[in-house]
Amino acid sequence: MSLPAVSEYFSLALRLLIAFGVIFEMPVLMVFLAKIGVVNITFLNRHRKYAILINFIIAAILTPTPDVVNQLMMAAPLMVLYEISIVAVWLFGRKSFAAFQPGADGKENDITEE
Repeated sequence: MSLPAVSEYFSLALRLLIAFGVIFEMPVLMVFLAKIGVVNITFLNRHRKYAILINFIIAAILTPTPDVVNQLMMAAPLMVLYEISIVAVWLFGRKSFAAFQPGADGKENDITEE
């Protein structure tokens, strides 16, 4: 039984590190998409079954081996993060960026002309 080369080990470790780093940004991405009006809570709840399928496809692509255990170890955090994203959109995505337009508070400009 031969051991993997150092370059193969670092390649795998770096790939998994980047994959998990990107995946854990999902709640932030979902709140941003809610703020710009692309998604909302009803959309996320209605399309949950597609999110489960996409999460397992992403997990199958990102895991280094084809066994189910590794795929579940990647897919389970994805599902938890998807549910956290729904809660985050409910908490922080209520007002969109369009609601923060200048002049919405009744004041025209903060700068006065002299």
